[in-house]
This record gives sequence, C-alpha cells and structure tokens, in this order.
Amino acid sequence: MNLEAFLHNLHFEIDKIQPPGWEVDWEDAPLAYKLYRGLPVIPLSPEVPLTLEGRETPVKPDLRGIGHFLWYVYGITQFCQSVYTSDSEQAMGLTQLKRRYAPSGGSLYPNELYMFLKIEDLPAGVYHYDVAHHRLVLLREGNFDSYLARALGNRCDMSACFGTVFVSTMFWKNFFKYNNFAYRLQGLDAGVLIGQLLEVAKRFGFESGVYFQFLDQAVNHLLGLSEKEESVYAVIPLSVEPATNWFNYRNDVDGDVNAAELCCELTEVQHDHYVRSLRVKEYPMLIKMNEASMLESVQSFRQFAGKMNINCGSQSIPLPHVDRLSYDLASVCRKRHSPGTDFVLGKVSQQQLATLLKEAATSFPYRNDLGGVRKKPESRVSLYGCLYGVEGIPDGAYHYDSANHALQRIRPGDHRLCLQQGMFLHNVNLFQVPLCLHVAGDKDHLKTALGYRGYRIQQMEAGMLVQRLLLAASAIGIGGHPLLGFDVSSCDEIYKLNALGKTSLIQIPVGPCRPRPLLEGSLHG
Repeated sequence: MNLEAFLHNLHFEIDKIQPPGWEVDWEDAPLAYKLYRGLPVIPLSPEVPLTLEGRETPVKPDLRGIGHFLWYVYGITQFCQSVYTSDSEQAMGLTQLKRRYAPSGGSLYPNELYMFLKIEDLPAGVYHYDVAHHRLVLLREGNFDSYLARALGNRCDMSACFGTVFVSTMFWKNFFKYNNFAYRLQGLDAGVLIGQLLEVAKRFGFESGVYFQFLDQAVNHLLGLSEKEESVYAVIPLSVEPATNWFNYRNDVDGDVNAAELCCELTEVQHDHYVRSLRVKEYPMLIKMNEASMLESVQSFRQFAGKMNINCGSQSIPLPHVDRLSYDLASVCRKRHSPGTDFVLGKVSQQQLATLLKEAATSFPYRNDLGGVRKKPESRVSLYGCLYGVEGIPDGAYHYDSANHALQRIRPGDHRLCLQQGMFLHNVNLFQVPLCLHVAGDKDHLKTALGYRGYRIQQMEAGMLVQRLLLAASAIGIGGHPLLGFDVSSCDEIYKLNALGKTSLIQIPVGPCRPRPLLEGSLHG
C-alpha cells in the first residue's frame, strides 16, 4: 500500500488498513511506560503541591520544581479499578488503569518525555522522565546548546533556555492493540500531551515554543533512540526569559545544516530498556510513514499560516459575552475523566456553551515554528458541533466562529441518530449528550505545504485543541470523551466540509455526567 492510500484509508476506510483476523495478545502487552536499566537515576520529590495557584515565577528553576512540573504534565496520578461486563452477561472482569492527567487512547500512553536540562543541583545533560518511579534517568551528560540549536535550524537561542522537552512516540506501545490505526492515534496522543504541557508551563511561569520541524536523525541520535521503534515528534524549549529574546533566533551561521553531519559530532549511545513484550510484531507502515516524514536538512523547514475559516453557515447566532475562566489547573485535572457510558442528558445553558467554546479557542494559540513570530496566527484547526437541547439555541449543526464569538448554523435539526449510527463502537450513548463537538482541519492534512510531516502535525494540533476543550469542560463541571471510532464521511456531510476542503479529525461528546463506578487511589505526596 502506498503512503497516499494509507493516509486516506487511515481516515476514511479504516477496515482497509487492518489485517483480517487481527487479535490483541493482551498477555504480551507492553508496559505503558519505558523503563531504562543500568543508568544513573535522580529521584524527584514526591511532595507534589496540591494547587498550582499563587505560584511565584522562578528566577531559575530547580530540581524540585522540575519534578513538580513533570508530574503535572505526565506523571502517574491515580490507580483505578473498575468492573466491566463482556458480551456475555455472565462474564465480568476487572480492569486496572494507572491514570495520568493527559488522556490517551485505550490508556496506552505511546508517548515518552525526555529533557535536556541545565539547572542547579543536576549535571547538565539529556534525561528520560521515568514516570513509573517519578525520577530522571541520565542518558547523555554534557551541554548540547550548539548541537540542538543547529538541529532546530538556528531558530532558537538555546543558551537562554534552562531546558528542552522532547515528546517521542514508541510505535509498539499502541500498535499491539490498534495495528496500523495506531499511527493516527499517536499524533493525537502527542498533541494532547503537548496541550497539557503548555498549560502546566503557564502555571509554572515558563515561556515555551513548539518546534514541529527539526532534524529528526540528529535529535533521535542525541537521545539514543532506535528509529525503528521510537521517534521524536516535537521539541519544546522552556525559558524564564521573554520569548522575544530566544524564539525564532537567527545567528550569522551560513549554509545548510545536515542531519547526518550533525550526528557525527556525537558518539552513538545505546541504552538497555524494558518494554515487557516478548513477541513484538512488525509494523512496516508505521516505519515507512515515519521515514517519509523525516527532515534531513534545515532547507526543508517551512513556515505555514492557517487559512481563514470560511464556512457555509446560513445564520449567525451571537453567544453571550463571557470572561476567561479562572481556575486551579491542579483541581481541574483531578476532576477530569472520560465519562464513556456515564453521560446523563441534562441542560446546558448558553452561558456554559459560550464559556466552553471561548475558553478552548482563547487558550489554544501558542508559539510555534510554523507561524513564526506572529502574535495572532490563524488556527489550522477549528471547532464544529451538533447541539441538542442547549438553552436558547435551536438544535442543529454549527461552526464556532471564534473571531466573532458566534455560532454559524450549517444544518438545523437533531443529528444524534446519524452520529450514533456512525459510531464503530457504541461505548458512548450520544442520545445522552447535548454537545457532540468535532475538531476539523484541511482535508489534505497539510501535505501540500509540509509533506507527510503535515499529517502528524495536524493530528498533534487537533490533540492540543482537544485537551483545551477537556480542561474547560472540567472547569465548568461537565465531562468530555474524545473518540476516533466514528464515521468521518457522515460527519463531513453534516457540516458540509467537503466544499471547504476540510474534514473531521476527532469527535468529542461533551455534557453532564455521573460519577464513575471506580475504586480510585490518588498518587501524590
């Protein structure tokens, strides 16, 4: 299968990318976290603060603060047990999950976090965040400012940054369950994680910028990753200095920077790590997509603005004026969960809807290497939704016009039956959900402007917007549940997206929900 056909089927005809008779070997499932062996470790403080409000911006972060930061971004926060019933009414089972604040498809967490750190009380170097033990594992000691700056195309003054986060994807960690569909999930999961990281960074007073374009081979070489099993998807420098001092930095270095030549500056490192699976199956399409997405020269880097969200709405309904939400992120993260079958049909007011949409859209803009230094770059993803029973708003399918804080009606009526029939797994009763939202983006998945790397960038940006939605929903006391098991074509038809060259990327039912029947234990000091 060629890559064009693979991406089309990945989005519109999922059955064509799955081998017949695929069965999940749960007995040989990988761990949801990577464990390095035989390397120096630095324990992080388990005394995590229970609130992120009222924090003072640090002059320079210390090891204790970095530990708190990492825990709120990706640490294991809860141990949960729940009972499920199989197709047979007689068969019941117990599922156990180790939750984190960023949701993940199937709770498999295919992403890993690495950091290049230059702080007191810690040797400068590259570290892996060992979430299982809440500690750092030293992978390579030294100062790599110059190396990283060139791997980013000299677009970041690394000397002004105290640290850099690398978000990677381990292919096997969710391929074992989802097969080739894992490729779509991995980008979204990475985006949700990045969205959480950026929100936590704000609370810690860190300035951040997301680099989607970098010399892959050089960055993976720095971390000692095998590109057949894991690859970095995003590089995020952190600083306590104003971003104008370091982001989009250009020095007087002329000429091209080549990944292969850059790798020659560092000796190769190979570290032993444990994933638990004894029978790791091959995933050739994921490797082919990853290789096709790699950048080997800084001459390949592009800047790319979003398009104006022109839509075919026939009626504009202004939403009530609302102020930005003010909430304790720590408290909201603790409350957030994916309701699944626990949605209950209840009233959603215009005020709630307006707050949800405005907060998600207003908190979404972020500094990145695609838009450069634009203060208000146009978004490459947008929000649509099918509304039912919302106070003062006729049932129908709408586009959210964030610039004017208004809904533009596309199709009137109750679309819940069509949406429910388009579900591949009926794990959510959409008749119990007043808001069924969709994140939409360009149908060509940014391939025209950014090549195959555009697909995973688009998925990451969709995931970043999803996390803002989930946090906003939790802050106003309702729940959201991201879903990929839906018929994209029928949703595109509801919103008339084909005429706009856009498509639905992910579905998020949002509404009131009851507490889940879980035995939960918090994991914090």
